[in-house]
Amino acid sequence: MFSRILIANRGEIALRIIRACREMGVQTVAVYSEADKNASYLAMADETICIGPKEAAESYLNIARIVSAAEISNVEAIHPGYGFLAENAHFAEVCRDCKIKFIGPDPEAIHLLGNKVQARNLAISAKVHVVPGTEDPVPDENEAAKVAEKMGYPVMLKASAGGGGRGMRIAHNEMSLRAAFHSATAEAAAAFNNPEIFIEKYLEKARHVEVQILADEHGHAVHLYERDCSLQRRYQKVIEETPSPHIDNELRNEICKAALRIVKAAKYVNAGTVEFLVDQNNHFYFGEVNTRIQVEHPVTEMVTGIDLIKWQLRIAAGERLKLRQKDINQNGAAIECRINAEDPAKNFTPCPGKVETYIPPGGFGVRLDSHVYQGYTISPYYDSMIGKLIVHKRNRAEAIQCMKTALEEFKIGPIKTTIPLSLDLLSHPQFIKGNVDTGFIERTF
Repeated sequence: MFSRILIANRGEIALRIIRACREMGVQTVAVYSEADKNASYLAMADETICIGPKEAAESYLNIARIVSAAEISNVEAIHPGYGFLAENAHFAEVCRDCKIKFIGPDPEAIHLLGNKVQARNLAISAKVHVVPGTEDPVPDENEAAKVAEKMGYPVMLKASAGGGGRGMRIAHNEMSLRAAFHSATAEAAAAFNNPEIFIEKYLEKARHVEVQILADEHGHAVHLYERDCSLQRRYQKVIEETPSPHIDNELRNEICKAALRIVKAAKYVNAGTVEFLVDQNNHFYFGEVNTRIQVEHPVTEMVTGIDLIKWQLRIAAGERLKLRQKDINQNGAAIECRINAEDPAKNFTPCPGKVETYIPPGGFGVRLDSHVYQGYTISPYYDSMIGKLIVHKRNRAEAIQCMKTALEEFKIGPIKTTIPLSLDLLSHPQFIKGNVDTGFIERTF
C-alpha cells in the first residue's frame, strides 16, 4: 500500500478521499486554489499546497503545477477524484512518465474509452448492443442531414471526446439538426479541444442504468450491480438510486455481465462505470464508460458494504482484488440526492455566496458527503455542488420516506438550493412507481 498520496481535486470528493486514506494509514497531500484556501478539509490533510489562483485552468486543470506539487511533496501516487483531470489521458501519461502512480486506469484505456466512437466499436466487439448510429465522426452538417434522414428522427448528436452532457444535442428535424450540429461542434471544441461529432438514434423515454465495476491488474474483475440515474436535467444527474426499480433480476444479470465483457475487452484496471440506456421494451444499449469514480458511488457502497475509494487505492498499489462475485450482494435500497447551490425556480441559476445557516440532517441510515459548513462561501468558479445526501433502508419505500425526512431537516440559507426540487420529485406519483426516464424532469417540471 502507498504511504503518501496527493489528491488532485477539491470539495466533497477531496474530503471523501482524505477520510478513506486516514482510515488506511495513508498520508495525504491536498492541493488547493486561492479560492479554496479556507476549505475545512485542508486541516485534515497531512500537507497542503496552493497550486494557483481561483481559475481552474490555472490550478486544478494545470497539470504542470499538480505534478510539481506531487514531486516536491514526495508522494507515490495521485488520486484525481472526478471531474477536472480525472479522465485526462495525457495527465495519466505524465504521471506515469514521472513515476507517480495514477489512481485509475492507464492512459491507453482512458484514451480508448474516452473516444465515444472507439468505445462503441469496442462494445460491438464484446457482443453488447449499441444504439444505432454512425461508426465514424460526421464531417459536416450536410452529411449529418443525410445520416439523420436515413436513420429517422429524432437523433442525438454527441461529441466523440465528450462527457458530462457537453456537445450533446437532440434534433427532431433537419432544421434543428443543422443548428444543433454547429452548436454541438463548437461546444465540443471548447470543452474537449475536439470538435468531432457522431450521431445516434435518440431513444425516447429511455432509462439511464449504469453498472459499477472493479478490476485489478491481474485480470480479475467484478461488478457491484447497477444504479438508476434516470432523473436528469440537461444530462446532469439529479437523483440516483440502487437497485433500479424498473428492471428485474434477469435483466439486471444481463446488463452486469455486458458491463464486465466491455471492461475486460478494454483491459481496464481500477474502478469504472459502464453506462447503458434501457428502452421502453427493456432492451438495453451501451452508452459509454466513465473511467473514474462517479459522483453517485455512495449508493453502491451503502447497498454492498464495499468502500470503493479504498479499493481504488489497493488496486492502484498492485493488490489483487479479493472480492468474489458470488459474495457481492445488494442489501436494501439506497437513494442519493445531489444538493446544488442553484435556484430551480429561476432555471437553475447558480447561487454562490456565504452559507449563514447550515443544519445538516442525521438519523439512522442517513449519510451526508459534504465539505460545506456554516460560514463557508460557495465559490462561483467551480461546480455548484454543496454535497450529496444519501439514505439506506431495507426497501425503496422506506428509503424514499427517509430521504424526504432528511431533506426537510436539511436547512441551508440564505442561498437557494435544489432541495425543493428533490422533495417534489420524491413525492411525484410516477417516481414513487419507479416510472421515470431521462426526459421526465423537462417534461414534468
